[in-house]
Amino acid sequence: MAGARALLRHCPLLLPQDRHGTAYEGFVTAQGRDFHIRILLPVDLQLKNARIECSWRLKKILHGYRHILKQRLHSCPDLVSFMVELKTVLEIALKNTQDLHISRPPEYYSCLVRDLETLGWNRVAYVDTGLTTVKLKAEDSCGRQHLITLKLNAKYPTEPPDCLVDFPVPFAVSWMPQNSLIDIYNQFLAALESLKGFWDALDEIDGKTWVLEPENPTRSATTRRIAIGNNVSVNVEIDPRHPNMLPECYFLGADHEVNPLRTKLNNNMHLWDPEISLLQNLRELLEIDFPSRAVLEKSDFAKDCGICYAYRLDGSAPDQVCDDPRCGQPFHQACLYEWLQGLPTSRQSFNVIFGECPYCNK
Repeated sequence: MAGARALLRHCPLLLPQDRHGTAYEGFVTAQGRDFHIRILLPVDLQLKNARIECSWRLKKILHGYRHILKQRLHSCPDLVSFMVELKTVLEIALKNTQDLHISRPPEYYSCLVRDLETLGWNRVAYVDTGLTTVKLKAEDSCGRQHLITLKLNAKYPTEPPDCLVDFPVPFAVSWMPQNSLIDIYNQFLAALESLKGFWDALDEIDGKTWVLEPENPTRSATTRRIAIGNNVSVNVEIDPRHPNMLPECYFLGADHEVNPLRTKLNNNMHLWDPEISLLQNLRELLEIDFPSRAVLEKSDFAKDCGICYAYRLDGSAPDQVCDDPRCGQPFHQACLYEWLQGLPTSRQSFNVIFGECPYCNK
């Protein structure tokens, strides 16, 4: 109910279309204009697998921001958070669309070029021909490369540019009319260092374990689905502001495989030590060694779906496993749901469907 009230507060014109909360339709409002939108969620309500349909006008406005919205779908914890992000991006997109038609005074160009020269052209990764979009590059203390995209409006430097970064947390710029691009760049560097522990933890996971999802994680991604064994994995959600604390853990696999892991986590969570790495903590709490990249191949535990015979389906790996120890066949949730819906012997209770395994008939 709290989520529904929050959604109504932020997007009063976006209404649920079914009782399960898997379909929403209505309007998103930005700069006094309403844009038609429809959001379809899968039965597990995972935003990363959501489908968004919108009017051609809104699609055209957001065309250059699709990769950002895709990142936000993967990183936002719920629909309310995503809609807040969508409205923010839409505000920026509308503002920049209007700015394209505003003639800029000579002082704008002279000030921008002066700022870029003071900053140093070696820190500039891209400048568009109209001098309205600038990308700056930076390296953090661990040698990771990062970009910040600046969208400048016609009133620069009286008003700050809009800043787009690949961060797991919002990046708010402190700005005064006498500031310049150097001030933004220094704030960008400070933000990079504040996220160092978060990226260190994820880099260790990416380098020493087999990550099933996301396949090509962005710097803003806060989750990793880590392989534990054959058709068994754990999905960890890491708090970017407190990366050394116990993350949210969700186990995927057959019950007889994951129940002992849940028990170990619950019994040992008091042993969590923020002074050692997140990965080492997980090893000790679960009393396991994660499959190593040096010893095993991804194909040793990343099995194809038993229905569509593919590993990736719309970017997702199989996440449902038959509970019978003699079977253990994995399936994509969407494939399994569609299969079971077509069987006359299956039964459904609310958003849960019960039926026989397509492989072993258990």
